[in-house]
Amino acid sequence: MILLEKSILVLTVVLLIAGCAAAAEPIKIGYLATLTGEGATWGQHERDAATLAIKEVNEKGGLLGCPVELVCYDIKGKPEDAVNAIRRLIFDDKVVAVGGSNYSGIQLAVAPIADREKVPVVSSSATNPAVTVDPETGKVRPYMFRVTYTDPYQGMVIADYLIKKCGSKKLAIIGDIGDAYSEGLTEFVRARANELGVENNFWAFRGGDVDFRAQLTEAKAWGADAVALTMLYKEMGLVIKQAAELDWKPFFMGGDGYSPNMFEIAGDAMEGTFWVYSMSNDDPKLAGLIEKFEKEYGRQPTELINMVYAYDILQLIFHAVETAGNADPTAIRDAIENTKDLQVTHFKWTVDRETHNPLDKPAAILQGRGGKAIYLETWDPQAKF
Repeated sequence: MILLEKSILVLTVVLLIAGCAAAAEPIKIGYLATLTGEGATWGQHERDAATLAIKEVNEKGGLLGCPVELVCYDIKGKPEDAVNAIRRLIFDDKVVAVGGSNYSGIQLAVAPIADREKVPVVSSSATNPAVTVDPETGKVRPYMFRVTYTDPYQGMVIADYLIKKCGSKKLAIIGDIGDAYSEGLTEFVRARANELGVENNFWAFRGGDVDFRAQLTEAKAWGADAVALTMLYKEMGLVIKQAAELDWKPFFMGGDGYSPNMFEIAGDAMEGTFWVYSMSNDDPKLAGLIEKFEKEYGRQPTELINMVYAYDILQLIFHAVETAGNADPTAIRDAIENTKDLQVTHFKWTVDRETHNPLDKPAAILQGRGGKAIYLETWDPQAKF
């Protein structure tokens, strides 16, 4: 088994929590987070927010009268490390549920294990539809859930915004052909553009590439007036920066692979770019959690979405344990699947039993202005441009 760096996030309970016998085992909840490597900025925020949630629930008496323990493994952004981690969480640590990760490819790797061993997993930003619904059978994966919206919805928003709002007539799409998230998002951007009758073309790269000038030069020569970026933040930042160096400024729009770190990569070239995101920094509902995070860690959260997602995933799991009335993973799974109108930090969470996605979750449209992303408007699933 590949050796994993283990971050054991145990909040020690010095005094016995009321109602929990001295010999009682804590209720263990697992978390899959990328704590090192390119995605560490996301994973570290998720770990810290989950730790905060555990601290709070223990201060209130734990769950079912027992203390709660968080066990978090560094999966390094790699499916093979995630597979080893979830095996350790299930077989060695005996967790009752797992939060994370934020990568679609990683969730697809752990899904068969979660379903076979019957331990519920709730992902944060994994948007590929196949994470919760098996594309071969069309059936929901019984133990896989998510808090985010999906690539079909996100892809529709990107295509609609660039075409209907920005007036694109020739849409270029640049994506990573080796990444499940990127491939899924590309598919749905193109499908929506085709549905709207707008000419579109795709330029590919592979993970690890850092020079996108060839793709950009071809897209510019083709006559693209807008570019959909269907990859993660590092590559998006480099694409935008290199386009500016080529003196090309089409409309750019990306998905929730966004990170504030792109402003460090692309600088002034980020001005005017658009992003689909699950929430806005300006949302007053988030102020309380932001304040608690700052007080706990002495810093502002820069990856807002990951912080909120991880914290809210833990709230869902806590609610499911209390609803089930026991710490049996199957009972907890059933309680998660039947969750309706659970008020978490950023929305009321109702789980769609057919897809295990959140129902009718709105998305925020952000734009790069003055060195940061500002909120423009909210896209409602029922809204029309």
